[in-house]
Amino acid sequence: MDVLSCVSVVKEYEVEVIVVPAILLFLFVIFLLCLVLLRFCNKKKSSQSPLINNYKHYQINQPLNHQNHHHNHHHDNKHPNHHHDSNHHPNYHHDNRQTNHHRQHQNSSPQRSNRHRIQNSAQTNAKPNMSAVPRTATERQHRGFSEVTALPQTFFMKPDNSVSLYRAQMEQKDVIIRVLKDPVTEADKHQFMGFTSFLSGLGPHPFIPALLGVVTVQPPFMMVTEELHHRDLLSFLWKCRQDNAEPGCDMTEKRVYTMARQVASALDYLHSQQCVHGNVAARSVLVGRDLTVKLWGLGSAYRRSERGAGEAEEAMELRKWQAPEVLARNGVTKNSDVWSLGILLYEMITLGDPPFPQLLATELLQYLQRGKFMKKPASCSNALYSLIKSCCQWSPQQRVSVPELIRKLESGERTANGSTVLRVPEPLDVEKYLREAGYGEAYNYAVF
Repeated sequence: MDVLSCVSVVKEYEVEVIVVPAILLFLFVIFLLCLVLLRFCNKKKSSQSPLINNYKHYQINQPLNHQNHHHNHHHDNKHPNHHHDSNHHPNYHHDNRQTNHHRQHQNSSPQRSNRHRIQNSAQTNAKPNMSAVPRTATERQHRGFSEVTALPQTFFMKPDNSVSLYRAQMEQKDVIIRVLKDPVTEADKHQFMGFTSFLSGLGPHPFIPALLGVVTVQPPFMMVTEELHHRDLLSFLWKCRQDNAEPGCDMTEKRVYTMARQVASALDYLHSQQCVHGNVAARSVLVGRDLTVKLWGLGSAYRRSERGAGEAEEAMELRKWQAPEVLARNGVTKNSDVWSLGILLYEMITLGDPPFPQLLATELLQYLQRGKFMKKPASCSNALYSLIKSCCQWSPQQRVSVPELIRKLESGERTANGSTVLRVPEPLDVEKYLREAGYGEAYNYAVF
């Protein structure tokens, strides 16, 4: 009777005793399985380090083909190729009709402790810490870095304890990698991410170095830009000074016009984006293998955007490149950029001489107030000197506008001497240059 009673009870309460526990157990197993799958997917996603496309905050993937730029700016599409055939790569040209702008190099800035390292000859074979610049797995493996080496130090390289600079190849393109060193402080991370966002916001332009990507998802934090073969223009001009200059260093007045027009085009674009450069100089211009130039040195523009237009500049850029109103502490403007572009023209035609060499930087404002200016260099034509002076008028309102300057540079480019090579027979005296350029009075770095 006891057994029959138990069987009867089980049958009577079959749903409560067997079915319900079985359903609950089944649901519990499904829940555990879902948790395991979610954890696995998250782990796989976090193990990836995307270099180009997968940025949540920075939509900065820029093509190397810069033809899709704003149509209302002045570029090179009206001009034939002006450079010597010896400088041509079969796949590259010197105007905006090019389908691939040449790979270019990261700009660097002056350092007194490296005065003896003037040109790219100061090489280093030091290998980077590959854990700092990993060839990490990405969404597409072919986007990883290869041939990663430390960026060679030069005269214009700023020492920075917070970042490391490398050159590498990415998808068979030469690039420069800027890596934040560990440990990363919040201030360093804020500035790094802010600057990359600032560059991304400017958008692409054929005469501004391309920002190819950033890594901000997880350390190491990186910024990837295109590499320029000849690096900064000032070092390039110095290499062109001697009769035994290396091949490709033949500067002519025609090439001065061409390079200046490219810089002016970049400056016109920045101004259209409500960005005042504030640091236009040969040290802030980068030179590609085909001698196309691009305007860099945007660190001070970023810092001004962070502080706001009404706040004071924390340190004036090198004074001898600045307009009188900037020397008087009135702040940089689009018109003061035009003044600095005039000084850049002087640098190019003299193959890297400092402006106002006979003056101390502290004497420059009074000198200009008296209506004085630099004498015409021996290698400078009257037309080019007149253009320099039109940029460097005392009154900002009397200076030539950037669009008008581009038109004058285009006109001068068509008629300028393209056969006579500029040369400076005197050897470069670095100590003298630093003194005459005013580096001891106001020190500046142009890279970041």
